[in-house]
Amino acid sequence: MDTFNETGLNQEILAAVSDLGFTTPTSVQQKAIPHLMNSTDDLIACAQTGTGKTAAFGLPLLHHTDIHSNKIQSIILCPTRELCLQITKDIESYAKHLKGFRVIPVYGGASIDTQINALNKGGQFVVGTPGRTLDLIKRKRLRLGNVRWLVLDEADEMLSMGFKDDLDAILSTIPDNKQTLLFSATMPNEIVGMAKTYMKNPVEISVGSKNVSTENVSHAYYVAQAKDRYIALKRIVDMHPNIYAIIFCRTRRETKEVADKLSNDGYNSDALHGDLSQAQRDHVMSRFRNKQLQLLVATDVAARGLDVHDLSHIINYNLPDETDIYTHRSGRTGRAEKKGVSLSIVHTREMNKISMIEKKIGKKMERKMIPLGKDICKKQLFKLIDTVEKVEVNESQIEAFMPSIYQKLEWLDRENLVKHFVSVEFNRFLSYYEDAPDINVNIKKSDFKSTRNEKQGKNKTIFTRFFINIGSKNKLTPKLLLTIINQNINERNAEVGKIEILKSFSFFETDEAYKSLILKSFKNVEYEGIKLLVEESNKKKQDSGRDDNRGRDYNRGRDKNRGREDNKETRFKRARVKRSKF
Repeated sequence: MDTFNETGLNQEILAAVSDLGFTTPTSVQQKAIPHLMNSTDDLIACAQTGTGKTAAFGLPLLHHTDIHSNKIQSIILCPTRELCLQITKDIESYAKHLKGFRVIPVYGGASIDTQINALNKGGQFVVGTPGRTLDLIKRKRLRLGNVRWLVLDEADEMLSMGFKDDLDAILSTIPDNKQTLLFSATMPNEIVGMAKTYMKNPVEISVGSKNVSTENVSHAYYVAQAKDRYIALKRIVDMHPNIYAIIFCRTRRETKEVADKLSNDGYNSDALHGDLSQAQRDHVMSRFRNKQLQLLVATDVAARGLDVHDLSHIINYNLPDETDIYTHRSGRTGRAEKKGVSLSIVHTREMNKISMIEKKIGKKMERKMIPLGKDICKKQLFKLIDTVEKVEVNESQIEAFMPSIYQKLEWLDRENLVKHFVSVEFNRFLSYYEDAPDINVNIKKSDFKSTRNEKQGKNKTIFTRFFINIGSKNKLTPKLLLTIINQNINERNAEVGKIEILKSFSFFETDEAYKSLILKSFKNVEYEGIKLLVEESNKKKQDSGRDDNRGRDYNRGRDKNRGREDNKETRFKRARVKRSKF
């Protein structure tokens, strides 16, 4: 299938594809479209963001849709508002010549009444986030009894964000004879489990190797002390004057801090995180897409669904905890046959992650030295000279001012004139980097082999085990627990060991050196209205019996208190009955 004309799509859809300038299908489209045009078997597609996934499922589903019926026939679930709106926009562009077709987006952060009104008018497609979709189902405003196709887009992120229970509830309202299409950038074990639960003998396709980053992306890292991480970031940005990048941070708090620092230091940047309203998010993204912003600082969750072209760099301010997330980040650059660069700022204790990433992407990551002040000044100077050399001169408009300019500058010879001119724009860099120290860490990657094998070596990390009073019923996942820990301690180097998520409570391990910090940081902390209780576990790591007792004691205490409350309520009711007799 070399062209869209060979797909068998109807003429109205092909006309829209032509209007969009699409000629040759992408790899995922070449594999998915023929399957969906000719088979009702479920489909698992592993492909990175930006490979044309929406058209891969959207075009054939439009072809099969009954335009004359206003009942929902396809539902597309995705993790974020941004992705929901982007998919909706794409579907509308593919269906521009299909009279009577309507796609309805439903997502949180917007008026539910407006979305209910849209559903009442009817439509063939719904694109929704799990939370708002389930809310509308419970209100009996969204009925999915006629759905023939279910699409789970960015399925890995929906699971990592804790939407599994919502997905279970939504899918229970959809007919069993539907065709399920699962699209995911990564394929962790949770996705395999989802496929077994929700799908029947699915056909599996992938674009390239699973979880491997694009061949057009080069990978490099810088080693810095934790205290120098922000300084290293600024030097990396200054060394690339034309950079157009997303900087990934681990937490919302860190995202805000880095973005604020960059803005205060004169960089053209802004932040994207979960605390922004939809209007604020749209404003930031509009500026970034139009290249009014050069740097976007974001968390992984907030960046899901972003459709941004021509990114020159991805910068990992912190390496993610999972290598799959690294490949997903780096896949945002190097698209459309263009070259991209993925750079990481690595603390000395994170060197073991480099080897894990290299194994995952099938490439070596080059270690680069953090630029010195003189190197940055040289780079910026030549950028300025190139700009001056290539600037367009409007002779007719400037000619009238030239005599006055010559007269004003006649006391300067050519050499001094150039020095004065360059200094106007360049003095800031010269003064800032005049005495800038070398912040590179004098260490070799091979020196960290022991870090990767700490459990077998003499420098074995000693972990302390902690109890925390939330669990799976609070939609807690290992990734979410890591986020909670990171958000409440200021030390990013605390190593986290084994995590166990139980129903009403959980356990996690951290480096013993951070025990006091953990206990101090979680005083007076709330999560989803629950006051968190974090205590050191009373048992040694290998003694699982006492660990279970700690959990039973916690639940027993809750049951005991609940019993007291029940007795109090019973006594109160009896008193009311007794008083009513008089």
